[in-house]
Amino acid sequence: MAPSIALPAGSRTAPGVAPLPLLYRTLKRPVRGLLERLFDLRVDGLDQVPAGQPYIVAANHHNYLDGVVLGAVLPTPISFLVMPRVYHATPLHPLLHRHLGSIRIDLVRPDVGALRRALGALDAGRVVGIFPEGPFSVRGRLGAGLPGVGLLALRSGVPVVPAAIRGTYEALVGRRFYVPRRHPLHVRFGPPRLFSAVASPNARAARANVTERIMADIATLLA
Repeated sequence: MAPSIALPAGSRTAPGVAPLPLLYRTLKRPVRGLLERLFDLRVDGLDQVPAGQPYIVAANHHNYLDGVVLGAVLPTPISFLVMPRVYHATPLHPLLHRHLGSIRIDLVRPDVGALRRALGALDAGRVVGIFPEGPFSVRGRLGAGLPGVGLLALRSGVPVVPAAIRGTYEALVGRRFYVPRRHPLHVRFGPPRLFSAVASPNARAARANVTERIMADIATLLA
C-alpha cells in the first residue's frame, strides 16, 4: 500500500518550472480562444493545479484533442507521454513532438528509457502529461489504467493532478480526416494527490494500487 496525501488547492513549492517553448507561446492563446469560441470550452478546478512546481497530470483519453485541450488550458508546458504511432503519425510529427518536449513511450514492453526521460522532465521543473489508459478509448468510456502512471507517481514523488475531459470523443467520432465537429468541450481538474512509497515486498501490487486510485479520481470527476 502506498499512502497518499491530498494537497490543498494552489499549493506550491520553490519556483523553477521550465519556460514555455516557442510553439506554446505562439499558439497557446489563439488555440484556447478558438476552443472557447467554436467548442464552448469550459474549465473547472484550475485553482487545484499546483503552482511553481512540477507535477503529473493524468487524464482520460479519447483522441488527439485531449492533448490540445490540456495544453491550451494549463498554465505550464506539458511533456506528454506519446505512443509511437502518434509520435510518428506523419513525417512532421517527430519534429513537432521534439519541439514540444513529448516523450515517446513503447506500450508493448516496459520502457525504462521513457520513464527516465519523464523523471528527467520533472526534475527540470516541467509538467508531465499521461493518459493512463494508454491507447485511445474507442467507446467513449473510461477504461482501466496501465501501471506506468503508478510507477511514475511513486518514483517521482511529485503530485498527481487528475483531469476529466468531456466532449472530445463526440467531437471526433465518425469524422473523416480528423476534423472535429462543433461540440461543447469541458475539462475538470481535481485535487492533486501525493503518493509516498513505503517498503513493500510487492512493488507490482503497490504500483497497481496507486494506478487504481488515480483512475478512481478521474472516474469521480467524470461522474
